[in-house]
Amino acid sequence: MSEFDSLDWVDTVDGALQPGDWPASLMRNSQAFQAREARLASVMVPVFWHQGGWHVLYIRRCEREGDRHSGQVAFPGGGRDAADADTVVTALREAHEEIALDPADVTVVGALADYHTVSNYIVTPVVAIVPWPYAYQPQPTEVDRIFSIPLAWLAERRNVEVRERRYRPDDDPSLRALKLKVVYFNQYDGELLWGATARMTIAFLKSLNDGQTRLVRPA
Repeated sequence: MSEFDSLDWVDTVDGALQPGDWPASLMRNSQAFQAREARLASVMVPVFWHQGGWHVLYIRRCEREGDRHSGQVAFPGGGRDAADADTVVTALREAHEEIALDPADVTVVGALADYHTVSNYIVTPVVAIVPWPYAYQPQPTEVDRIFSIPLAWLAERRNVEVRERRYRPDDDPSLRALKLKVVYFNQYDGELLWGATARMTIAFLKSLNDGQTRLVRPA
């Protein structure tokens, strides 16, 4: 029996698997999204094997005034540079900059579907097996903490819920009454995984359940 056989619930939770912070139909019709070109970004979904199970590595971003993602749990990642050859290069570069992960120590195993954020980034999540233990170091101006959550814990349906949250647009007053479906995980080790990173985590779980992503234990 596969260790991911319990993941069928990911297909049944309303709003958990939509391809962005908004439902796709609203993104297509929003004046805010039509008015400006989306920016490209990548994140790394780092996974490692430790003490008989897989774990997913996360960061908590530093508190910064004016940053809408300040203090939030996230994957290492950021905007694509003009010099980046592709989305994988962006993810590897950002992980190196943010948590001191050498690209030579990373095994990329695939990518998830692009995710469109409410801040108008199109984010490609790149799944990678990373080493553990390792001398990870948080970039002091961007990353406040590096931590992990067991994949078995993330895979438990009871740890996930979808809540409605009122959207507060900066540049599209017609959407002020809109309620968005937002994914939240229960707190783990004092950290709250929610929003885009939570939904990308569920997309990762689905890719495991569907067999699109396969994790091979290190030798």
